[in-house]
Amino acid sequence: MLLPCCYLAPVSHFSAYYRADEVWLEVCDHFSKQTLRNRCWIDSPNGPLALTIPIVKEEGKTQMRDIRISDHGNWRHQHWVALESSYRQSPFFEYYADDFVPFYEKKWEFLADFNEELMALVASLLDISKPISRTSIYEDDAFAQLPTFEARPYYQMFASRHGFLPDLSIVDLLFNQGPEGVLWL
Repeated sequence: MLLPCCYLAPVSHFSAYYRADEVWLEVCDHFSKQTLRNRCWIDSPNGPLALTIPIVKEEGKTQMRDIRISDHGNWRHQHWVALESSYRQSPFFEYYADDFVPFYEKKWEFLADFNEELMALVASLLDISKPISRTSIYEDDAFAQLPTFEARPYYQMFASRHGFLPDLSIVDLLFNQGPEGVLWL
């Protein structure tokens, strides 16, 4: 299974990962703005909230593996505050918070490295033990093989305000369902 290298990937990506025999992260594709490569969606009291990692602007087309993270705008602190304020009352935030804090303290040079390490962390927290490899060449129609994903509702903190929000970042499932989150994949 070939998956895009996403920031705190949506539940659908982890569902595909969980069901696959082997997983390859596509890091040779050209980086596209406004994609899940550097953006994730979380639940918040006001509805879906996008968290976007700023990147260093490159001239021309740049492969995902070569995209550098910018330190512009104190994004690490802002993302952690957003995660904490949105999920601190969720059933499992406190249980997993210490696992995620280092990702918002350490400076990472490359976005693909950051995303891959986050994916490995979440996989281990969900007890998914499949290795993740990186692509070495770009396959143009690679994502045509992604299976369809049917979201099954699970408990979300703010569902009473704006209903169930399907396919948010995997942290939404993890912080709300804990280790049982794997049952929704």
